[in-house]
Amino acid sequence: MPKFRFSAAAKIGTIFAVGIGIGVAMAWFEPRYRDLLTPISGIGGPFSLVDQNGKPVTERDYLGKPTLVFFGFTFCPDVCPTTLFELSNRLEELGRAADRLNILFITVDPERDTPAKLALFLSSFDNRITGLSGSNENIRAAMKAYRVYARKVPLEGEDYTMDHTATIYIMNAKGQLVGIIEYQERKESVQAKLGRLLDL
Repeated sequence: MPKFRFSAAAKIGTIFAVGIGIGVAMAWFEPRYRDLLTPISGIGGPFSLVDQNGKPVTERDYLGKPTLVFFGFTFCPDVCPTTLFELSNRLEELGRAADRLNILFITVDPERDTPAKLALFLSSFDNRITGLSGSNENIRAAMKAYRVYARKVPLEGEDYTMDHTATIYIMNAKGQLVGIIEYQERKESVQAKLGRLLDL
């Protein structure tokens, strides 16, 4: 069983989760209001990026279905592959119901993460996960809209890694935040959230 380093990204995701956890609690734990997941304002918004096939996209392309949004990078040694592996398992468990979701992996490292690099990286995970990249300016705008933290961390030589927010954002079909999935959150908890989101 591989061991993964608990990086600053995971810690940041935990801090973020605590910060908005109270705000989303009622949305997830009132079973009488299954269709009224309370939107949380201030997170999410417009973006203009390019998918792994080179197609220009905006947030409007993903309206109409709930969307899971995760920010990361393809050179990530632990948090990103772990998160995408676990998410791929949850999508497989959902079966055809997972087709009712958009799943976005937005890079925080556009200097290295070209569309082609994203396509290669994502080929190891569920094919329903879409990778998005773009110019530095457009990536920064998307990060700002989602209040995502990312910082370049120098390594030996000219190499570097990225510390970044490790939270998955759960957006409703209107593009409004209705919940989060924390880094390495319990399988049963994630299943419950996705089932509720899809009204299963």
